[in-house]
Amino acid sequence: MVKSHSIHVCRECGTNSPRWVGRCPGCGEWNTLDEERQVAASKSAVPLQTTSLRDVSDDAAQCTSTGVGEFDRVLGGGFVEGSTTLLFGEPGVGKSTLALMTLRALAQAGHAVLLIAAEESPAQVAQRARRLGDVPDGLDVAATTNVADAEQLLRERRPTVAVIDSISAMSDDTLSSVAGSVPQVRHAAERLCAVAKSTGIALVLVGHVTKDGELAGPRALEHLVDTVIRVEGDRHGTLRLLRAMKHRFGPTGEVGLLEMANEGLRELPDAALKLRGADLDVPGVVVTVTNDGSRSLLVEVQALVASGIGSPRRVAHQVSSQRLALLLAVLEARCTIDTSGADVFVATAGGLPASEPGVDLALALAVASAVQHFAVARTMVAVGEVGLAGELRPVTGLARRVREAHRLGAEAIIVPAEGELDETPGLVVHRCRSLAEALMVARNGTL
Repeated sequence: MVKSHSIHVCRECGTNSPRWVGRCPGCGEWNTLDEERQVAASKSAVPLQTTSLRDVSDDAAQCTSTGVGEFDRVLGGGFVEGSTTLLFGEPGVGKSTLALMTLRALAQAGHAVLLIAAEESPAQVAQRARRLGDVPDGLDVAATTNVADAEQLLRERRPTVAVIDSISAMSDDTLSSVAGSVPQVRHAAERLCAVAKSTGIALVLVGHVTKDGELAGPRALEHLVDTVIRVEGDRHGTLRLLRAMKHRFGPTGEVGLLEMANEGLRELPDAALKLRGADLDVPGVVVTVTNDGSRSLLVEVQALVASGIGSPRRVAHQVSSQRLALLLAVLEARCTIDTSGADVFVATAGGLPASEPGVDLALALAVASAVQHFAVARTMVAVGEVGLAGELRPVTGLARRVREAHRLGAEAIIVPAEGELDETPGLVVHRCRSLAEALMVARNGTL
């Protein structure tokens, strides 16, 4: 006998409630509970079978390259057979373009691929595909928002890789809730993940974000999938970062770099991030090296200090505003550089984020350079964490940062006094104990 009952699920935190209430008992948000029908079928108990773990084969599942080198870097080689990957990011950041690029490259390599478009018509998808170049044979598209139709099509076609764009637009007619609600998104994801595992299809789900920049949909959605990839970047800029937030088949935190162009996304090699020459000899510009995943990236920190009217403003873009406030206090207390009555604007050039502690030294030197009107050499790099006492503290991966800075064109680098470094011919290494010493090096080129 089949029994059914209704529960109410919070779309923000996933808390269940037996009846609808105005305020979620889990997270305290208002009007976030959606009705979900639960069906329970009575069945006879089936005894479970156990297997010795040492007898289980450790053969790795087949991995298929995406055809996009930076995407492969983040995934650890490509899509794993039967896996589900969730690709999400802000509107206009390039999620659909990246998914279509991947399918196009796979089709050119002879793989069977399928795009199920839930938000665009086949004509719109074809127009986007032609902007990327010639459309290869085998790149098929179907337009539907019905999860049952999508499930049937996947079982019939059995493509190597399939993309659902997007999971938030898929719905099941058997549920009373509206499309995009927590029950619909979770139910659609559960059915599609089950299809991927039973057929061996590598499935890619495109997701949306909330107004706070977090993944839209139920929190259980992240637990259902094997891999979560975030596409980051300012949609008004060109730089895009792929970051693995969760990956069951490899390490997380790896970063891929792409650039938005007229013909779509293109891979951004390290050579494009090389240290530039002295374009403008102006104060307030200092270069640093950040560690992100297995990559070390050159980031240009820019600061502008101007006289303000009324309360001083502190504006930080792609930099931690809390770190900026701390460093301004350290500059005043330890280096007698007062910015209390001035407006301070700090940003990174090119859109690369720089919020880790290793950026402290470059950020402080950029502000000091802007206040005291001296220019730091463009071939000089600064790396280090600044403490409240004005001391320079070592950072993780210092040796790797130094090697990468030298490889990309740096001639001198300022680092904390502590920390082991390899001998680097052709690179002048200035070891400083305090921010005051680093400031002297940056101004005069030596202590």
